[in-house]
Amino acid sequence: MFEQEQQAIEEQIRAYCKQQDIPSTEELKWARIPFSGEWGIATSFFQTAANEARSGKKVVVPQRAQEIAEGVAEHLGTPQGFSRVEAVKGYLNLYFSTDEYARTVLDTVITQGVEYGNGLANGQSVMVEFSQPNTHKALHVGHLRNMMLGAAVANILECAGYEVVRSNYIGDFGRDVMKWIWNYEKRHDGEEPPEDTTRWMGDLYAEATQKLEEDEAGETEIQALFADWESKDSPTYKLWQKTRQWSLDGFNDVYTQMGIHFDRFYYESEMEESAKEIVEELISKGIVTDDRPDGPAVIKVDELLGLDKETYRVLAVLRSDGTSLYGAWDLALAQKKFIDYPLDRSVYVVDVRQSLHFQQVFKTLEAVGFEKIKDAFHLPYEVVNLPGNLTMSSRDGVIVLLEDFIREATQRAYDVSLETNPELDEVTRKGVANAVALGSIKYPLLARDNTKIATFDWETALDFNGHSAPYIQYAHVRANSILRRVDKALPDSSNPTYELEPAEIALIELISQIPDTVQRAADEYRTLHITNLAYDLAKAFNDFYNRCPVLKAEPEVQLTRLRLVAAARQSIANCLRILGIEAPEVM
Repeated sequence: MFEQEQQAIEEQIRAYCKQQDIPSTEELKWARIPFSGEWGIATSFFQTAANEARSGKKVVVPQRAQEIAEGVAEHLGTPQGFSRVEAVKGYLNLYFSTDEYARTVLDTVITQGVEYGNGLANGQSVMVEFSQPNTHKALHVGHLRNMMLGAAVANILECAGYEVVRSNYIGDFGRDVMKWIWNYEKRHDGEEPPEDTTRWMGDLYAEATQKLEEDEAGETEIQALFADWESKDSPTYKLWQKTRQWSLDGFNDVYTQMGIHFDRFYYESEMEESAKEIVEELISKGIVTDDRPDGPAVIKVDELLGLDKETYRVLAVLRSDGTSLYGAWDLALAQKKFIDYPLDRSVYVVDVRQSLHFQQVFKTLEAVGFEKIKDAFHLPYEVVNLPGNLTMSSRDGVIVLLEDFIREATQRAYDVSLETNPELDEVTRKGVANAVALGSIKYPLLARDNTKIATFDWETALDFNGHSAPYIQYAHVRANSILRRVDKALPDSSNPTYELEPAEIALIELISQIPDTVQRAADEYRTLHITNLAYDLAKAFNDFYNRCPVLKAEPEVQLTRLRLVAAARQSIANCLRILGIEAPEVM
């Protein structure tokens, strides 16, 4: 944001160092000075002093760093745009003029608009794999956290300057799928799904689990379906294709509704052939212990790594009948991603309960010489519980379907809208209810650290006065309302001509933090940095709204405050957009 000012200072510092025969560093490292009523940046001269010591000069590095800082401060004087310069313990601190800083921040946001907060392209490519639903099962609330976390992390990385490939690895094969088909053939042959397809498929899956426990021949019949599936023109394969598509269509409807898109889909069924080839190669190298047909084929990971203490245990890759397992599929997929794309990083957003599995896969590939696996990263997340700490399970039928959850959220938001703004027309009200509903669902899951269990609570999620999406969305609406009532273009840029109020300074400070916060969130893969900033922005704007008149202010004050309102509205909208949450115009 202050690149030109910073570059001008750097040129003067280098000129001073050259004049004083001081070996300067190629690039100075700058940091923001923690805000305490005024804004500033700082750099240190410890590295410069250390360079002098290495060149043969007898210097005490801390003392010399302070001497250089003092000399630079005297040389700079008070540069344009800054209020003061000081040298403290080897650091050079430069404090901006409050008026200049405020104007620059507001100008930057208003000029850049939706791009404000974005970093420059860094030339790095990252794949974020997320969602990963299983076909032939219902989508429930437990799937939400994966979807929301993966989509938001992808958005954050993209805003930070990465080229992002959004991928989805769909579980369309395996025992659970064949169990569903087994049950369908036995009890529902020829049935077509009703309008609520995913609910129906989930019901059939729960039924399959129950019936299998009662059917002694069931496991044998399912194994036969596996064998029949291998023939691509078999009835089993054709039924699998047909019923699989039912699920995929349902998934796409949900993704559209949630505002999520993918660049690449991978499927477990695609991995079957290549996984077997990989396993056969590892068997020939003695890496896989093959006990078929009496037992499975496994990789003894600890033994492979030469570890005496049990750490990574055993990764099963083939069943005793020769069919591959998801351990083998992930060995294949991990390599395929780097073949398909020139990736610098491959991020797996997967349940924390799969942490050991990914350690096994990554360590195995590392041991067999696949160097790129060092660029793979598992981003774990904890489960979502229903109120009362009831964990959802497709197997046991203890689920809240995603469609039902969204429907209830929308109805609750609609009812609130009727109370708070009865004058809205019906079309607008439904649009607002949908935006508020989806925001209320997404925000709590993103505002909770992904390593901690999330328990969803309706009152908190839809609290217009609390740490929630509706609270943030309403701040955006308030800002929009002010600007909508002004019947003229936004005033031109200028320095404030009055002493800014504390509420204005606090709001400008938070707005200025967005670019750095985006970079930090990208570095740490942590969405809560964005959710916290969005909430703090909304809170600061509401404080400004209550303390600082805008439309009734004196003309010169109104000029700055209108631009501040516009910058705040844009900043809140940008934070919400990164989180995948709509910023409505009215509520």
